[in-house]
Amino acid sequence: MRRADRLFDIIQALRTAKGPTTAAALAERLEVTVRTVYRDVATLQARRVPIEGAAGLGYILRRGFDLPPLMFTTEEVDAIAVGARLVRRLRDPGLQTAAESVLAKIASILPDAIRNDADAAPFFVSEGSARVPDGIDLSAIRGAIRERRKLRLDYATEAGIRTGRTIWPIALGYYVDVTLIAAWCELREDFRHFRIDRIAAIVVLDERYPPDAERSMAGWLARGLERHPAN
Repeated sequence: MRRADRLFDIIQALRTAKGPTTAAALAERLEVTVRTVYRDVATLQARRVPIEGAAGLGYILRRGFDLPPLMFTTEEVDAIAVGARLVRRLRDPGLQTAAESVLAKIASILPDAIRNDADAAPFFVSEGSARVPDGIDLSAIRGAIRERRKLRLDYATEAGIRTGRTIWPIALGYYVDVTLIAAWCELREDFRHFRIDRIAAIVVLDERYPPDAERSMAGWLARGLERHPAN
């Protein structure tokens, strides 16, 4: 672990502690010696981090102190790099644009060495094979899910039969080969999956559906339906 990461972790541990934390407890958590913790705490105090206490008594972080924004560990930078690559394959233009914006904001404030690590992260994420949505605004669907608004779909079954459905959208599922809406279907009175590539038209209705534990994402997950995306 880099020393900068360790100093960050000490601050995080003290921020979340409910009382004084001994050097021994910090050393066990960070897998270092107690002497190392003493040195690190002294370094933080010299940098005006308001840590109070002493060896043998335990340390606390004075209330009100916060870290400067966007201090990332190496693992966190790796997670950001992989996450951004994953978003690029979702075939969701709104999220793709947002991911690029997030990366640009992060890159503008990261130190050069960490920025280079993020840009040249040694990870590969496959492109996936889901079709790009044609005329379907996935941002509007996400908004309907957040606001619990019903959707009216002009949908084609696998056999090509056109049908109209009114659904309660509860989740967007981004699978490698397909993007779908998980929803409660008023026609079938059950959960159904609607493939984005089979939706001819979609309308966000003003009508909201009620909160219902059995017909929510929690109910969908409880039945294990996310493991069977094809409809």
